[in-house]
Amino acid sequence: MKSAVHNVTTYPAPDVIVASDDLHAGDRLVLDPRTGKLVRANAHGGQIVETDPRTGEQTVTDVGTAIAAIAPRRKHPGFAAVFPEGFGFIVDGELEIADLLFPEPYPRLNDGKVDSRGRFWAGSSDTRFAPERGRLYRWDGASPSVVAASEFMRPAGLGWSADDSVMYLADSSASRLYSMPFNADEGRIGRVGILAEIDGPGVPAGLCVDTEQCVWIAMNGGGEVRRYNSRGTLIGAIAVPVSQPSGCVFGDDGTLFITSDRFVFAVRTGTEGVPVASFS
Repeated sequence: MKSAVHNVTTYPAPDVIVASDDLHAGDRLVLDPRTGKLVRANAHGGQIVETDPRTGEQTVTDVGTAIAAIAPRRKHPGFAAVFPEGFGFIVDGELEIADLLFPEPYPRLNDGKVDSRGRFWAGSSDTRFAPERGRLYRWDGASPSVVAASEFMRPAGLGWSADDSVMYLADSSASRLYSMPFNADEGRIGRVGILAEIDGPGVPAGLCVDTEQCVWIAMNGGGEVRRYNSRGTLIGAIAVPVSQPSGCVFGDDGTLFITSDRFVFAVRTGTEGVPVASFS
């Protein structure tokens, strides 16, 4: 049962459903509606890790290159992918580059998510962490990606409200949660505003959104997942038994799945998540 402490709801300790000593799959976590499996992308070893949340059974596919984010495809086999240099498709373990953005060494894409219309959004940052060099890109799979917003530091987690009117973005280096008006039909955003200045310990990483218009953020280095309401107020927290939780996603039954390099956790929160669409 949940209990309120200083107006912040504390949730039960999560259960471990996967513990792997030989895999390092981080915050790039998505639920594949085709299989019901959790899919993680390994930004370091170039692997796709598919986990059955009911059994903990895992399937690992070696892609051979770093993957920044991944999404199931709605009408085709395989996955759409964000890799450090751009966007592409992964089918049968092979990456096909579709939109090469960064042949130069420093700007890199580092996280992404698909909106309700099937477009991939991804953030980039300067790997030397030069301030205000981060950008937010939108890619529809048919035409080159475009810059939708700029002047971030290290954009990370992305998500949308249940009514599709608001887009959220966490900036790890700035320790901020941004919100912006969102036009789903046109794939456009309005003025970017600061919803919350996020105090440590840790920095905001991957996020997901629930149907009550609250944002759940994994605090990498802080050992918890936090819940912020639509006014940017911290209203809930889940203590995680690792120091670097990196992402979270809701299952169809309202279970919140939390990932770190080597673990996947599950916890009931009493709410439901906004579904994350497949790439179309």
